Amino acid sequence: MKNLFFLLFFLFVSNCFCQSKLLFDYDNTGNQIKRHLIHIGNKQNAHPPKNIKTITDSNLTKVDIYDDIKYYPNPVKEELYLKWELANDNKVLSIDLYSLSGQLIKKVNDLDKSNTYTFPFQDLPQAIYTLVLNYSNGEQKSLKIVKD
Repeated sequence: MKNLFFLLFFLFVSNCFCQSKLLFDYDNTGNQIKRHLIHIGNKQNAHPPKNIKTITDSNLTKVDIYDDIKYYPNPVKEELYLKWELANDNKVLSIDLYSLSGQLIKKVNDLDKSNTYTFPFQDLPQAIYTLVLNYSNGEQKSLKIVKD
């Protein structure tokens, strides 16, 4: 009886302080290409998201399959900061945000003169989204973004 009580207490305490969550990355055809195990610990020790104005290049995450796109943070709570490099006069004309079911949520135009954009996620529900960057040469690059 004492061992059973100790086991139940241990399971309760370990569940309160740390949980695990699996996140997946998918390619354009929907195939799973990467799996991430995320440990969610005590929220009191969690770091608040950085202010967009204080983000440096060291904070940005480089996209695995694209060398010219960086972003911060993912998972996102309020705003996603995007930065891309302009090469050979190939400019980003627009950014499309799609839900997991393929529904267009938001479209941002007139980006041909900039190489950064702060995408608002405050009003969107928790889900996985696809962000598509449309280039002037007709190329499209997509990112999987998790709204937490």
